[in-house]
Amino acid sequence: MAHIIVVGNEKGGAGKSTVSMHISTALARLGHRVGCLDLDLRQRSLGAYLHNRKRFCEKEGIALATPEYHPLPEIDESALAPGENAYDKRLALAIDHFDGACDFLLIDCPGSHTRLSQIAHSMADTLVTPLNDSFIDFDLLAKTDETGETVLGPSVYSEMVWQARQSRAEAGMGPVDWIVLRNRLGTQEMINKRKMSRALEALAKRIGFRVAPGFGERVVFRELFPRGLTLLDLRDVGVRQLSMSHIAARQEVRDLLKALELPGVEVSF
Repeated sequence: MAHIIVVGNEKGGAGKSTVSMHISTALARLGHRVGCLDLDLRQRSLGAYLHNRKRFCEKEGIALATPEYHPLPEIDESALAPGENAYDKRLALAIDHFDGACDFLLIDCPGSHTRLSQIAHSMADTLVTPLNDSFIDFDLLAKTDETGETVLGPSVYSEMVWQARQSRAEAGMGPVDWIVLRNRLGTQEMINKRKMSRALEALAKRIGFRVAPGFGERVVFRELFPRGLTLLDLRDVGVRQLSMSHIAARQEVRDLLKALELPGVEVSF
């Protein structure tokens, strides 16, 4: 079976689709067979990213390593069995599409709680949760006191991950490797940044996740979206002179993939 990577949290604007695109494309560049599903049925940002990539390659007449994207199929709800959920059926059919055809299946979840997202979390071998490096978004993981340093209890999202872990254990499946990415990191060392670091490290031990650096706040990530490109594609599309920002961002992609510790993956780009 494919190793399932789920990228999810319950807040928008944390960079889930950018993270999903760079992880899946990096794995494809390393020679792995990669499938992608986008469970955000309204925005479909990952699906749009990959569509832009296909269109750009066709226009330029070039071939770039690209994961296979498959939208959730529409179904005739009148044909469902009694008690069968339409969303469950759509997701099952989409996953069946990749059966035996990929080494990794990446699932990008919406920035809200949905049934599809809940099911996907229970299927995750690796769960990647991008988190804006701010206490404004820290409550995604836990409730804290006014200092932001004393954890009062888990968030509803953390409880959902715990329930997903319980479901996997009851089904005899392996544990979830949960990684929280500190995304959109600023370049300066600030008091708030240090406090976030301490709070995350303390919470990681309490509720069981690993902390890894994500991507810095860089305009280049947004600029690449219309062409469906990633930082790893720049030289392939004729960019010979990389700026210091491009080089630093490429290193962030390498560091992210290494931090995931995915089975059978050796980062060599």
